[in-house]
Amino acid sequence: MGRVDLDTFRWLLTEQGQSLLVQATHAYADAEGDPLRAAAALRRTEQDPDRASAALSQVELRVRAYGKFGQDAVRMYFTHDALEQATRRRVADHRAARLAAAQPSSVVDLGCGIGGDLLAFSRAGLTAAGVERDPLRAAIAEANLHALGLAGAVLAADATELDLAGFGAAFLDPARRGARGRVFDEEGWTPPWSFVRQVLTGTAAVKVAPGISHDLVPPGVEAEWVSEEGEVKEAVLWSPDLATDTRRATVITGGGLASLSTEDDPYEGRERPVRELGKYLYEPDGAVIRAGLVTAVAAGVDGGLLDPLIAYVTSDQSFRSPFTRSYVVLEELPFREKQLRAALVARGVGPITIKKRGVNVVPEQLRKRLALTGDQEATVVLTRVDGVGRALLVKPF
Repeated sequence: MGRVDLDTFRWLLTEQGQSLLVQATHAYADAEGDPLRAAAALRRTEQDPDRASAALSQVELRVRAYGKFGQDAVRMYFTHDALEQATRRRVADHRAARLAAAQPSSVVDLGCGIGGDLLAFSRAGLTAAGVERDPLRAAIAEANLHALGLAGAVLAADATELDLAGFGAAFLDPARRGARGRVFDEEGWTPPWSFVRQVLTGTAAVKVAPGISHDLVPPGVEAEWVSEEGEVKEAVLWSPDLATDTRRATVITGGGLASLSTEDDPYEGRERPVRELGKYLYEPDGAVIRAGLVTAVAAGVDGGLLDPLIAYVTSDQSFRSPFTRSYVVLEELPFREKQLRAALVARGVGPITIKKRGVNVVPEQLRKRLALTGDQEATVVLTRVDGVGRALLVKPF
């Protein structure tokens, strides 16, 4: 995939460039997504290789971006790296709606990238401005606002040198990748953790990696973990004047949005409830686990934990919850691999889903070693209770 420079990108926004984008779209469709065939077709009408490559790259990126941005993707502009880093639309819209509820006079997106969050702030009715150090990304963010008919401004500048006093709120998404890959030391972020802490003294929200340590969260700041369709996407730190609790888990699905916080956990600060295996097993969403709210789920299903250190909840009651995957426990099977295989073969199992927590098992490798050939589908949960391995045959509901 070709890389676009700032001059070529600006040319793409001209009437000629827009015409080439249309041609590139048709060439890509006619080639059924084959980039070599599409490039060959496009070069017959555009002799400049940089322009042809830039146009085709935008078409390919728009196809990739559809999962994040939906129908808006067909009008937006991207770079490969910026698309990878951009927030998914439903997650960005949730954050923007929460910030808009505080009714700040304006919001500045510090390091706005190609504008994924900036677009959400504008859609939420906020007076929004973006600041981006990379001139190309700044130009793309501005073009995306214009392409979607949204209000907002973008400035190509270093966010750390900006006076924030004139803005009602700030949003920051520090870059956590460097030339050698992911940066795990928060002082190696761009901007560094020291700047993040400074921003959080005002009215601000900061997007961070979901693996952030609870100990790193400053006093008075709320940490919210967000998942979409069962996959943890990010954590957000809300400054004290925007915080509503200390920890929160928010799950977003096609059916809507649900949120759980320490206020919903009667076991907060108390001994964790542990009980024997019941009729039902509940697997908390990753955001719930990251937020340390597994016991809130246990309370919600009138149950307890199988083990105080493992995030499986069990109950004798049947519940459907947006915060868990729910299973009926059919029976307990032998944990040792040879006996487990014999039990599964006896039950005619072939296709198998293996879920595990607290045990040293690689599901893909175990599935291959089991070599089951039956017709029945099955789900097996491998876990540990009081240091002893347990294998449970369960059925999702």
